[in-house]
Amino acid sequence: MYFSIFVDTIVFYFIFQLYSVTTLMDYIIGVDIGTSGTKAVAFGIGGEVVAEYRIGYGILNPQPGYFEQEPDTLYMAVIQSIAGVGQAVAHTAPGNRVLGVGFSSAMHGLIAVNEQNAPLTNCIIWADTRSEMFATQLKATAAGLDIYLKTGTPIHPMSPLCKLGWMREHLPATFSHAHKFISIKEYVFFKLFGRYVVDESIASATGLFDSTAFDWYAPALALVGISKAQLSTLVPVTHTLTGLDKQAAKVMGIPEDTPFVVGGSDGCLANLGAHAIAPGDAAVTIGTSGAIRMASSLPKTDSQARTFSYVLTKDLFVLGGAVNNGGVVLSWYNDNFGVAGTTIEDAYQQLAEEAASVPAGAEGLIFLPYLAGERAPHWDANAKGLFFGVQMHHRKAHFTRAVFEGIVYGMYSVGKVLEEISGPVHVIHANGGFARSPMWVQLLADVFNKQVLVKESVESAAKGAFMVALKALNRITDFRDVLEDTVTARYLPDLDNHQRYQENFRLFERLYGRVKDEFYHSPN
Repeated sequence: MYFSIFVDTIVFYFIFQLYSVTTLMDYIIGVDIGTSGTKAVAFGIGGEVVAEYRIGYGILNPQPGYFEQEPDTLYMAVIQSIAGVGQAVAHTAPGNRVLGVGFSSAMHGLIAVNEQNAPLTNCIIWADTRSEMFATQLKATAAGLDIYLKTGTPIHPMSPLCKLGWMREHLPATFSHAHKFISIKEYVFFKLFGRYVVDESIASATGLFDSTAFDWYAPALALVGISKAQLSTLVPVTHTLTGLDKQAAKVMGIPEDTPFVVGGSDGCLANLGAHAIAPGDAAVTIGTSGAIRMASSLPKTDSQARTFSYVLTKDLFVLGGAVNNGGVVLSWYNDNFGVAGTTIEDAYQQLAEEAASVPAGAEGLIFLPYLAGERAPHWDANAKGLFFGVQMHHRKAHFTRAVFEGIVYGMYSVGKVLEEISGPVHVIHANGGFARSPMWVQLLADVFNKQVLVKESVESAAKGAFMVALKALNRITDFRDVLEDTVTARYLPDLDNHQRYQENFRLFERLYGRVKDEFYHSPN
């Protein structure tokens, strides 16, 4: 069956947005391969958005805990999104020239391919929890802690390390016939160029990469029974390939010698694209899932293994934590309790308006949002959702507000840990779909008690891919050479609301601590 997130339909669709361009110009395309869709954004050399084009798709959910996507579905989305954005640019002023294409993609995906380079599996994505038992057992060992401290990737079912451990035990024929184990971006680049390469940013989120030695970590590979030869060649995020597959170039409508820059992971590039790379700057993304991240000049891990430490470049690392339960929770709530027959955008607007009709704190109603288990800071694949404190005066609007608040409390629990490791957050850069909702962004500002900035472009991962491409093509020498997007909204925290949220958040934390053991015994 298909599990649809943030899409009205499980077939391809597109979102087309055209910006006014009156003169001929060179441009670079930033492509972001996401969980619910692939977006291609054309940027002028100065960073201005020229056009964008999106292809959406669903997620396969063949049985509980299994979340997959078809590799060729995502590959075609890349091809069609690049073709679509190129056509959009050509429509504005014929003769515009694409200088290159940079890439961002979701982390933690795993595809096994055979010697004929055909997929033996679908892409097992970050949300998949089938390796829960392997992860739980490994996490309790000294070897598990060593792997986390070396790689910066928490031990959790999201990790390709744990997926490989599961596959070795449960799909031995597939595992033994696998020629390579790759991510979706590696699959796309092989289809386009016939080479297996993986950027150090994506590699650093596998649990297999030593983030200090910048090489595959031999003990991790030995643990799951694979060799370096079964992994792609490591390259920096600025690595560039030319010589596109002729048919693919024709469909995309671009020259075969167009440079393709491998780019990095969506989380790291979202920080870069938001210019959240200075001390005290944090980026919060809430799309299907969610994350809060800060930049560092050095890798930093947590003694309690609550956060990640991923690579962007050899002197720029991104620290933080990702949560499973972002917009997917709101999508679930809308599908089951929202207004039928409305578009996704209208439905979310209606939910936000409904939530705003209730005072901050939802008059004591608390929601644990762990419908899909949880990653940071608990790394608990067994976690469940829970409403607490229901009383006679609570109506549907209270539940709606509690859902919004519960998602942000989950983010705040990660933010508190991140400040322990990286120092205080001074300002938050909001990106992802939630940044279009004033109610939701104000809620974030009030819970965190921080100033929150929303910029002209909230799709920061594609902007980060563009910035890496700029550097790879020698158009800039430093990422700071790229002008920041215009701040379109600035949200200041309401102290009264913050104090009310603090009371609820303390209860939120206590609730998880008291019921977490019950999650292991509750029926699925």
